[in-house]
Amino acid sequence: MSRPRIVIVGAGFAGYRTARSLSRLTRHQADITLLNPTDYFLYLPLLPQVAAGILEPRRVSVSLSGTLPHVRLVLGEADGIDLDGRTVHYTGPEGEEGTLPYDRLVLAAGSVNKLLPIPGVAEHAHGFRGLPEALYLRDHVTRQVELAAAADDRAECAARCTFVVVGAGYTGTEVAAHGAMYTDAQVRKHPMRTGMRPRWMLLDVAPRVMPEMDERLSATAERVLRQRGVEVRMGTSVKEATHDGVVLTDGSTVDTRTLVWCVGVRPDPLVESLGLPMERGRLLVDPHLQVPGRPELFACGDMAAVPDPNQPGQYTPMTAQHAWRHGKVCAHNVVASLGRGQRKTYRHRDMGFVVDLGGAKAAANPFGLPMSGPAAGAVTRGYHLAAMPGNRVRVAADWLLDAVLPRQAVQLGLVRSWSVPLESSSPEVARVPGRPERTGTDTGSDLGKAPGQSSSEPDGERAKTPRSEPATTPPSEPAKNQPSSEPAKNRPGGEPAKNQPGGEPAKNQPGGEPARNQPHTEPAKRGPSGSPRASGRPRRAVEAAGPRPARGGSGKPGKASRASGTGSTGKRPTAPSAPSRSARPPADPGPEPPANQPPPGPDIAPGPVKRTDGRAVEGDS
Repeated sequence: MSRPRIVIVGAGFAGYRTARSLSRLTRHQADITLLNPTDYFLYLPLLPQVAAGILEPRRVSVSLSGTLPHVRLVLGEADGIDLDGRTVHYTGPEGEEGTLPYDRLVLAAGSVNKLLPIPGVAEHAHGFRGLPEALYLRDHVTRQVELAAAADDRAECAARCTFVVVGAGYTGTEVAAHGAMYTDAQVRKHPMRTGMRPRWMLLDVAPRVMPEMDERLSATAERVLRQRGVEVRMGTSVKEATHDGVVLTDGSTVDTRTLVWCVGVRPDPLVESLGLPMERGRLLVDPHLQVPGRPELFACGDMAAVPDPNQPGQYTPMTAQHAWRHGKVCAHNVVASLGRGQRKTYRHRDMGFVVDLGGAKAAANPFGLPMSGPAAGAVTRGYHLAAMPGNRVRVAADWLLDAVLPRQAVQLGLVRSWSVPLESSSPEVARVPGRPERTGTDTGSDLGKAPGQSSSEPDGERAKTPRSEPATTPPSEPAKNQPSSEPAKNRPGGEPAKNQPGGEPAKNQPGGEPARNQPHTEPAKRGPSGSPRASGRPRRAVEAAGPRPARGGSGKPGKASRASGTGSTGKRPTAPSAPSRSARPPADPGPEPPANQPPPGPDIAPGPVKRTDGRAVEGDS
């Protein structure tokens, strides 16, 4: 009898816990494959401390191959699932394609940034869902403070040292709290010439900070923020974002160069290509985390709508605590479906929440007991050490060093602005030259929401989005409407996002008009069969960015990317309602930039540079 093949898509809290539990429960009697874009599990709750310079990036990155024995790791991103053929199609980190057959499939791809239909946000804001975004924010904040300290103009100094965080949930509150401490430490060493201090703003349309928590804990968090000088504006959000600042819903304008988007998350768009019943973007499952009608298919984590036994008719919220527990129950039920043991129903007990506010300050309610101050700080850090699946000693050592030594405020320049777009279906992977871009379409925004709707509502609460018709544009045309002060090529320079209701599709998104400064832009082509994949479940639509490099150096031309659609006609299909995994870039670096293009800066996409031998190479200038 052949060994059963189990494939797990995603290595977040749910996927990692499922793989670890299956490795123990199957007793080496099954082939377990874990498909993930990165080779590490990211402990998200400590990501704000990475952005604030407390922890090094590898401290919150747990090696998958080093902690998951007897689990085969495949680097790649799922872009289509053939449910009838029982295969998962994926794209590797270097553009190669592959297929994984399975007998049992666990979907745990997690979530991505949630957007709202606010002009300019997609172009000028940055999310906080992955390690690249945290590293970019750390460099960006450091750079802005250093530029502000050297500026002679008072208005420029004020704009550069103003930091706006949208979303007063757990992530946004921690980012603002840690960020204020980080910039204050910088200013103490290098005072600004104009005598100004960094200004942090926390915005949300909710009535109070962290509305999900107890009112006493919410009041504690807000008091700590205000003591550190953070401007907490409840009932206020962003109405429009530009390169030079933001316009708030109360009519005021704030000059700033930093906009951090922490309004929540939405399920990974992979589930929308399956054609299965969903609940607000999440795949419906039964209390055993099994998809009805598909005994071989399981789902857990943020992308699964799991019934909440404590609240009939409701589903468990999209939190790390639930995802971690989903993984354990899912592993037991997968093994039970193979004839070993009994199935388990997902049940949970609320263990409370912890919010690290930096230093010795925190807000926590372990098992319903409200705590604040140093005691809450000790409980919070103790909880994180106990919950982390690895690197505990290294994390504790970094905390100890941070308590006795000053932080190192330096720019590493490893992640650029164009590498971490807000509209991305893969926030855990930064864009790099020569690798397929992973950007979302205009429909990645929550277009069904009004700009004034609460950004702290439960994650996954989003309306259905309209479809947009892609347009074409001549290739290799320079980007238009770019301000001279902004070197980033993929930013419209303050022009309102054209993917908003009543406007045109975003020109730099796969579902809309292709970016005008991208080489060899061509319309998406259908596969050889001219129709979606078998079983009626189309693959996620991708936009062809040019010919794919030949495999293995054989010299054969690559196949064009496939696009989802209906029928077998040659008409261009409409853009899907979910962000698409983009196609591969052309093999050559493309045409040389125009003569009037500004020189590459810290936030500019790299282009071809001239070598002494006359050949063009790809990379940073």
